[in-house]
Amino acid sequence: ANNAFRTRKLRLHRQARRTGRALRRCAALSELSLSLDLKRRICRSQCRLFAEMVDAMKKIAKLDVELTVEERNLLSVGYKNVIGARRASWRILSSIEQKEDARGNEPNVRRIRTYRESVEAELSTICSDIMAVIDKHLIPSASAGESAVFFYKMKGDYYRYMAEFKSGSDKKEVAEQSLKAYQTASTTAESDLSPTHPIRLGLALNFSVFYYEIMNSPERACHLAKQAFDEAISELDSLSEESYKDSTLIMQLLRDNLTLWTSDMAEDGGKFVLLDLYLSAIYHVCYFSWAFIC
Repeated sequence: ANNAFRTRKLRLHRQARRTGRALRRCAALSELSLSLDLKRRICRSQCRLFAEMVDAMKKIAKLDVELTVEERNLLSVGYKNVIGARRASWRILSSIEQKEDARGNEPNVRRIRTYRESVEAELSTICSDIMAVIDKHLIPSASAGESAVFFYKMKGDYYRYMAEFKSGSDKKEVAEQSLKAYQTASTTAESDLSPTHPIRLGLALNFSVFYYEIMNSPERACHLAKQAFDEAISELDSLSEESYKDSTLIMQLLRDNLTLWTSDMAEDGGKFVLLDLYLSAIYHVCYFSWAFIC
């Protein structure tokens, strides 16, 4: 039974890795001077491959064993990209809908609203899907503090994504769930992870974005981001070589956000362009470079 279990897990892991290598090839092709039609076909292939990666990693998660660093990154990257295109679509549709509404073009508004609501339904399904996996399988199987922080942060992120398009009492409910998950992750991170750890820094980055974007609290967002940045700076000399690139990248984003937010507050608030790893998990950038080469 144990051999069968290990064989199945290895097979799923290899499937996800193969998908990763295929995605790297698609990404390389998309940078070439190709026809628009071919680039669209590559984009469709990428969407399908990310969906396959998510499916394989969900099956591993449901084995109720603690995921390796590589496995949880594959899971996170897969979901991040599956939901990323829809988040971007929702923002574009919302912007167009507002412009058409201002022009009084009701027929266009109705068509756009219908499309936007279908995207929202897809977003809700994806977020609910990953949060069910996190609650039922990943958090109960996380024995290490690092894993627990990773998955509670992930839970906070996906509730935050839902809060972006929800309204009224529904928005309040998911925002409270996001806050609760981020707070749990922060408590564990402060006790188990160093201030320069990429996961702790990534948590601080996204938690501060939550305060700025969802809770409309720029002061709290700036305080959290500055505290995380300052604590990391004070221990920069102890930063390990293997996490140096990831940690310094996140620290740069924290500093960029602080610059934007303080500038916005000084100018009575322009609209902040989200920098929370924009639709790609920032501390997966180096990981993906490694995964596709191997």
